[in-house]
Amino acid sequence: MATVRTLLVEDYEQFRQFLRSTLEKETECIVVGEVSDGLQAVQQAEELKPDLILLDLALHDLNGMEAARRIRKLCPQSKIMFVSQDSSPEIVEGALRLGASGYLLKSDAIELPLAVNAIFRGEVFVSSRVKG
Repeated sequence: MATVRTLLVEDYEQFRQFLRSTLEKETECIVVGEVSDGLQAVQQAEELKPDLILLDLALHDLNGMEAARRIRKLCPQSKIMFVSQDSSPEIVEGALRLGASGYLLKSDAIELPLAVNAIFRGEVFVSSRVKG
């Protein structure tokens, strides 16, 4: 897998640092941007055109679902993986219908490298605890 340019969208700074560290240690990802709200996510996605966007659902200014809708129009080539605490089947299905390539529960963050690799093999990744 070639280097994956990644944008992190997470309002909780410590978790964002964890994501960055995990990505850079255990995958071929380099973090090209970090933002904490949905409007910034749309702006940065348009500017940076990342390969992968890790997107929280519960964001300030613009929630993750609406940010994803806008990003899809501006950057159709970017893969989106939601990273959320919400394991509701309706939310997960809605995220995937928006064109997300993955849905990772924050409590399953240890699966992040597996998720990234699956997405760049062309698979859709969903946290193991959501499937059940």
